[in-house]
Amino acid sequence: MHGRRRLGDGHGCGAAASSPRGARRGKLVRWAAAAASRRRGALLVTPLLYLALMLVMVGRWEWDLEPPVPVRVGVTILRRAPPPGSVYRSPRLFHELWAFMQADVNHSSALMTAWHQKATQKWKPRLPKRLLQAELPPSNGYLIIEANGGLNQQRMSICDAVAVAGLLNATLVIPIFHFNSVWRDSSKFEDIFDEEYFTETLKNHVRVVKELPPEILQRFDNNISNILNLRSKALSSKTYYLQKVLPKLLELGAVRIAPFSNRLAHSVPSSIQGVRCLTNYEALRFSKPIRSLAERMVHRMVNNSSINGGKYISVHLRFEEDMVAFSCCTYDGGQQEKNEMDKARERSWRGKFRRPGRVISPEANRRNGKCPLTPLEVGMMLRGMGFGNTTSVYVASGKIYNAEKYMAPLRQLFPLLETKETLASADELAPFKGHSSQLAALDYTVCAHSEVFVTTQGGNFPHFLMGHRRYLNEGHSKTINPDKKKLVLSFDNPNIRWDKFKRNMQEVLHHSDLKGITLRKPDASLYTFPMPDCMCQQAEA
Repeated sequence: MHGRRRLGDGHGCGAAASSPRGARRGKLVRWAAAAASRRRGALLVTPLLYLALMLVMVGRWEWDLEPPVPVRVGVTILRRAPPPGSVYRSPRLFHELWAFMQADVNHSSALMTAWHQKATQKWKPRLPKRLLQAELPPSNGYLIIEANGGLNQQRMSICDAVAVAGLLNATLVIPIFHFNSVWRDSSKFEDIFDEEYFTETLKNHVRVVKELPPEILQRFDNNISNILNLRSKALSSKTYYLQKVLPKLLELGAVRIAPFSNRLAHSVPSSIQGVRCLTNYEALRFSKPIRSLAERMVHRMVNNSSINGGKYISVHLRFEEDMVAFSCCTYDGGQQEKNEMDKARERSWRGKFRRPGRVISPEANRRNGKCPLTPLEVGMMLRGMGFGNTTSVYVASGKIYNAEKYMAPLRQLFPLLETKETLASADELAPFKGHSSQLAALDYTVCAHSEVFVTTQGGNFPHFLMGHRRYLNEGHSKTINPDKKKLVLSFDNPNIRWDKFKRNMQEVLHHSDLKGITLRKPDASLYTFPMPDCMCQQAEA
């Protein structure tokens, strides 16, 4: 409107418009008007051309429709797809590759060829020099510790306590197990470990007694809580115990350290490390009821695996509800899954995940390898590595989240799948029900004796087990420990070919093989890396 008024004003110059000069001026005005019109059109078309060009050049974009809102009903917006590895698409990939998995039968020797260890890489146990009981100097007092957490956190506390008792020349009282609100296990030391064997194995290195002598307890009004509790910091050094704890031990005759989880530094003198090794790999034998059932379960797995020479795979599967909730990852359960995970997080962590300013990105978590592998993903990975459907698989886990849905594809991939509930009868398991550490001890034993162990989410269980397997297998952990940052890139690619997927999985297996023999670094734990503190290299024949 405004532009037209200006043009009209130009035409309203009276008689001047009929003169030659006026005619030329009129033509100039009309040319300018036409050019302006063409320019407006170009300005309108250019963004559309630019947008079309971007769609062609950029590639991975998705169109999405906003939900109906008052001011943007039906508005089409452009949203870029998340980076590769961000979204759980494994069921779709399984659907695409299942026929190829069924057709691929060239995997009969995978269990026999998974690991490669040269003669020069073999290690053997190295135990500390035995001392006669008479050679132990007089005790400086009694050390009382309280172990908390699950089975392997308790195990760590016990081993470190024996080492500290040796350092202080103290008499160790059989550790007390703290009743944890999460684990809810009332088990005592003797319920999980062979107490008599523990004391006997250590007798030439550290004095161990079942309980505090009455005359000592009387000094503290027969109440162990009255004994001074020295709250040491995590990873405390040898110097700390000699300068801070020993004087109080000599003064009072008894001291407590509670809690006592991860309270001794990784790197300490070799004599102390030797006592740690002896405790973890020799003295801490499971109690007779646990050993008896665990040995039967191992025997059954070996029998089930006769087609593969008695060799089987064990998997530590961390897909319980609390683990899925804590990871803040999303899978394929939609709104129902979200509601269940929100409730689980609130029940166990009471607002921790709703604090102001806390940003949770499930997509970033998955890309960064922080999401627990689903049973399906474990099965697809193993099939890609070459383990066929005649391979026996033992799954060590708690109660799997939405087990009926998530375990079905793993059973489809590996029909010879067992858990402690299927391998042992209900009557055999009855004495251990309600005792998570005792049940974990059964899983631990079956996993320790498998040809291949698969860890999926970290934690104390696989870390201790990898160390124990190195101790049993001449230094090689024989453990598949996948890099999940790389793994999710294959799972998030529904167009990947089966041969390419197999190559990717076999690279994961090869990398695990190379890492199987690893020496402990100064900041690492000998419970995971027993060489060279607990083992020495075998001489060549």
